[in-house]
Amino acid sequence: MFGGHVDWSQVPKQHTVTSMHALPTGKPKKLPKVQYQFPTEDSSEKKFREERRSAVLDAFKRAYGSYKEHAWMADELTPISGQKRNTFAGWAATLVDALDTLWIMGLKDEFNEAVAATVSIDFASTSQEEINVFETTIRYMGGFLSAYDLSADERLLVKAKELGEMLLHAFDTPNHMPITRWRVMDARRGAPQTADPVTLVAEIGSLVMEFTRLSQITGDPRWFDATHRVMKLFEEQQSKTHVPGMWPILVNARDMDLTWHDTFTLGAMSDSAYEYLPKMHALLGGLEPMYEKMYRAAMDAAIRYTLWRPMTPDNADILIAGMAHVDAEHKGGLDFQGQHLVCFAGGMFALGGKLFNEQTHLDVGKKLTDGCVWTYKAMPLGIMPEVMHMIECPTNEPCEWNEEAWHKEVVRRKGGNSDASEVQKIIAEERLQPGFTSLDDRRYILRPEAIESVFILYRITGRKDLQESAWQMFNAIQENTKTSLANGALADVSREDGKVTVTDSMESFWLAETLKYFYLIFSEPDLISLDDFTFNTEAHPFRIPK
Repeated sequence: MFGGHVDWSQVPKQHTVTSMHALPTGKPKKLPKVQYQFPTEDSSEKKFREERRSAVLDAFKRAYGSYKEHAWMADELTPISGQKRNTFAGWAATLVDALDTLWIMGLKDEFNEAVAATVSIDFASTSQEEINVFETTIRYMGGFLSAYDLSADERLLVKAKELGEMLLHAFDTPNHMPITRWRVMDARRGAPQTADPVTLVAEIGSLVMEFTRLSQITGDPRWFDATHRVMKLFEEQQSKTHVPGMWPILVNARDMDLTWHDTFTLGAMSDSAYEYLPKMHALLGGLEPMYEKMYRAAMDAAIRYTLWRPMTPDNADILIAGMAHVDAEHKGGLDFQGQHLVCFAGGMFALGGKLFNEQTHLDVGKKLTDGCVWTYKAMPLGIMPEVMHMIECPTNEPCEWNEEAWHKEVVRRKGGNSDASEVQKIIAEERLQPGFTSLDDRRYILRPEAIESVFILYRITGRKDLQESAWQMFNAIQENTKTSLANGALADVSREDGKVTVTDSMESFWLAETLKYFYLIFSEPDLISLDDFTFNTEAHPFRIPK
């Protein structure tokens, strides 16, 4: 444990920045309207909606109350044993992550109590030798900034700046590229630092919203400058990768090479690097053209190389985002995988479609979101697994359900023979629903990405069926994850035999993201309007400058 308060702004840097990128100047452009013009609801519709919102609020209050009682100021509550766990440096991750949810849900007394508690967090003290700069940025800095944007409580801005001063030292490398898995106390002692030769593209490319918002609020360009350098490198090398337009999941920050790896996806390890492109366009008031340019190029490539249509018994008109492997000779293929994490992509495409007047992207966003909803409904518990494979249609056009082809692919993935009894044995043992060829990670860890896209698409289109789908999702999750204290991750969503195992884990995003999106979809549409706010990847809404 390292202790003792330190003012990070006074800790010397080894590599001084000599020229600073300034925030774009000028009056923000009038962005296209994103939200649907919702009609006035009648009294029965309002009562029905508010009953559902109240159920979500109760779930939040129950989990938050247990955190407060059993794990106050720790990073996480263990929802079965009632213990505390520090997974993110011990700086009260669940508390900071939930600040804006408390405000949005109208829990002002709890909010004020929480803000008073967070003032005591000491970012110079942690028992972890290494911190994840990305997670620290999206959960802590995002949490403070969003809660400040909503409440104007100056104490939150003080904490955001304090954390921001510390995180700038992760960029104190010879090329000013950030260290993503950072030995923070070595930096405090002045040890030499070099950016990593292998880092996840999401972890280096997803710091820009939070750093930009801190610079906008404070008028201090240092944070914008730090991440703008990174994004300029993304822009310069975007067309030089094996899939021009996209960046691979692994990059070399030490040598500033974003082109060498051969795996491309909108999913895990890449996700928020893409998600932040249209959101940065909005956050900067349309004054920085690079984000629209990067978004369009990335999504053109993603549509071409990573999206696919599954073959389903009901011939559903849906899309799934997979993973492409493409080498330097442009040889390779698409892995017909689906991930719960990549369910955010439907909302991203829909938002980009509105911001950039691209109807094609809005249509893609609908099909991707509907794909995640379909996958939820197809599973026995009504909850999607972390990772799965399905049988693909030959193209993104409709294809008729072919049970024989499904069986053949099930066997191929399992490495068995195509004997009819063997096929049925695999399907039974693996608990495969029609269309699914393998369940590669059967967990549900209280993830928000599916309800995130359902919420965004609902706010954009006004489709009432999305509210109904959200309600089914919420009830399935509540029914199966509820513990005596709060909610816990599921070990296997394919079980329907009464042997569903709830595990002793509740990540901070359950309160920060999942329940927030469920609450908002059953709230009045002007609560956190998508025309006024843009969400970071931890569901923290930042105010869009007007």
